[in-house]
Amino acid sequence: MSERCAIPADPRWLRPDWPAPATVCAVTTTRRGGVSARPFDAFNLATHVGDEPQAVAANRRALAAALGLPAEPVWLEQVHGAGVVDAARTQGMSAADASVALGPRAVCVVQTADCLPVLFCSRRGDRVGAAHAGWRGLAGGVLEATVAALDVDPGELLAWLGPAIGPAAFEVGDEVRAAFLADDAGSADCFSVNPRGRWQADIFALARRRLARLGLREVHGGGLCTYTDAARFYSYRRDRDTGRMASLIWISTPA
Repeated sequence: MSERCAIPADPRWLRPDWPAPATVCAVTTTRRGGVSARPFDAFNLATHVGDEPQAVAANRRALAAALGLPAEPVWLEQVHGAGVVDAARTQGMSAADASVALGPRAVCVVQTADCLPVLFCSRRGDRVGAAHAGWRGLAGGVLEATVAALDVDPGELLAWLGPAIGPAAFEVGDEVRAAFLADDAGSADCFSVNPRGRWQADIFALARRRLARLGLREVHGGGLCTYTDAARFYSYRRDRDTGRMASLIWISTPA
């Protein structure tokens, strides 16, 4: 039987504000802490952004030790698609944008720096998942694919939306808006025209619409903007050369 998850309070990460079962462990890291030098300062967890490999490895070791992770996280080669892997059956780097765990001892993780991390858990606490939802993946069905891989009635799932670029900063062109309207005309409500004739997109609202269509009734989080909060979050659109946060979720194991 799994034990209660106890993640210590720490300025290096956020704990989701959702009523997840006690056995579900979840965090989203910030840029605080760590050993990476500028422009990746300081708690960068990504190996693909140009940071020193030794610094990334040290940051990952520090995170694993502080959280008491039951296994090495299943780091993904994120491709802005809708691929999902089973974290318990994956070895090495996989090209995918989401992972699920249908039991303990597997750690799902996605990396972001403006894209939206979405964490999932079942009400019973026996399955979890993490999705990387940039606009391409969101429009392409990554949330739908993750929910399908969790293999439970969507009404039995909880979701949490982590930090992402907010609507005041997320300017997009007609092609982005069209990609969402092609599948859901009602998503027009998630875009507002700006003085430049382009669109401000609300990625949190877009994700909520898609989750609601799937039948998820309990969606938490959303609203923390990576672009405007440089003290806590990396933002690719703001800085270009920058690090990545990580959103991790797993099911606790007996001591």
